[in-house]
Amino acid sequence: MEKLIINSYEEFAAHLGEQLGVSEWLQVDQQRINMFADATLDHQWIHINEAKAQQESPYKSTIAHGYLTLSLLPYLWGQICEVNNLKMMVNYGMDKMRFGVPVITGSKVRLVANLDSIENLRGICKAGIKFKIEIEGQGKPAIEGIATFLYYFK
Repeated sequence: MEKLIINSYEEFAAHLGEQLGVSEWLQVDQQRINMFADATLDHQWIHINEAKAQQESPYKSTIAHGYLTLSLLPYLWGQICEVNNLKMMVNYGMDKMRFGVPVITGSKVRLVANLDSIENLRGICKAGIKFKIEIEGQGKPAIEGIATFLYYFK
C-alpha cells in the first residue's frame, strides 16, 4: 500500500472514518525483546529466559513485552502516513487500549490504522488514530486502541 501524504489539516480531515493504511510486517525477535528488557529494566523470565519459557510457559516460547509491541506504533505509523508542514507533533494519549494476545518471539506484527476522529483546536490538529497491531497468522490482535496525536501545522 502506498504511503499516505498529508500536508494540511484539511487533507487529514478528508480521511475521517477511513482506513489510512496497513504497514509492512515486522519480525519481533529475541534480540529486540532482550534490548527492550534492558532499556526498561523488565527482565521477567517469560520475556528473556528461552529455556525456562520452553519448559514452563503456556506458549512454549518467550513472548514480547506488551509495551514493546506498543512502542512499535510510531515506527509502523511512519510506514503508513507522512504528515508534512509541521512545527511539531506530540503524542497526546491512548484511549480504549487493550492488550489482546501475546506476541510470541519470532512472530511478525503490522499496524492497521483508521482516522477515528479529528478536531481543529485553534490551529492544532488533534487526530484520533484507531489502531490495531496484528500478528501474522492470528485472528486476534496483539493490541488495539485509539492513539491521539497533536499535529502543529505551520
